[in-house]
Amino acid sequence: MTAVHVEEAGASGPLLVCLHGIGSSSAAFAPQLAGLAAHARVVAWDAPGYGKSPDPEGPLDLDGFADAAADLIRSYGPSAHVLGVSWGGVIALRLAVRHPDLVDSLIVADSSAGSGTDPEKAAGMRRRAAELAELGPRAFAERRGPRLLSPDAPDALVERAVAAMAAAVRLPGYAYAAESMAAADLLGELPAITAPVLVVCGDQDRVTGVEASQAVAGALHKTAYVIVKDAGHLANQEQPERFNAWVLSHLHIVTA
Repeated sequence: MTAVHVEEAGASGPLLVCLHGIGSSSAAFAPQLAGLAAHARVVAWDAPGYGKSPDPEGPLDLDGFADAAADLIRSYGPSAHVLGVSWGGVIALRLAVRHPDLVDSLIVADSSAGSGTDPEKAAGMRRRAAELAELGPRAFAERRGPRLLSPDAPDALVERAVAAMAAAVRLPGYAYAAESMAAADLLGELPAITAPVLVVCGDQDRVTGVEASQAVAGALHKTAYVIVKDAGHLANQEQPERFNAWVLSHLHIVTA
């Protein structure tokens, strides 16, 4: 089993496991840990090689990250609802394909079928590890963090996102994550997912974009697609009340 650090909140209700984006950690889900704890048991991980989690013993591909998430779910119970943001959404989708018995439902937020759907995006993703090595975590975060939010996001929120990225990312974990995204093209396997899925996207997402979320939703069988107004790529942080309301609505429907 892959050891990971988690943050937890809530004592009862459905189990919701949260998987962060490629430039973040469990800190990304502070608004969900606070806002959903009265309704669910919320568990947010630091992916292997991120934040407070130890570095993995060897390279991890997308299946390796998905299997680590599967180990985490098994440590809490037979199955879970899984919320994945961006890269975390790609992990969640692969998890649902590889371990369907562990996934009660998915919430896939501001995500895609992987960067492997576009050679240019894949090449850009593969350049990121060298950029991190060259700049260091803080300068890397200052370059990338502001685009994760809408142009009108408060300065304090932008600084929190930058600080969270700077504290979360390091090599080799980030390099493994970037390669897992670069190699991923999940469109062909999404129809195999049997769990109900809520696909969420900020209307001002400048990173993966609305079209990528629409493509994911269109390839799934049991899906609902919603837009979060006035939110960028980190919709769960920029508009947490709206985001959490959609999550609670989804959980209510799928657990009724």
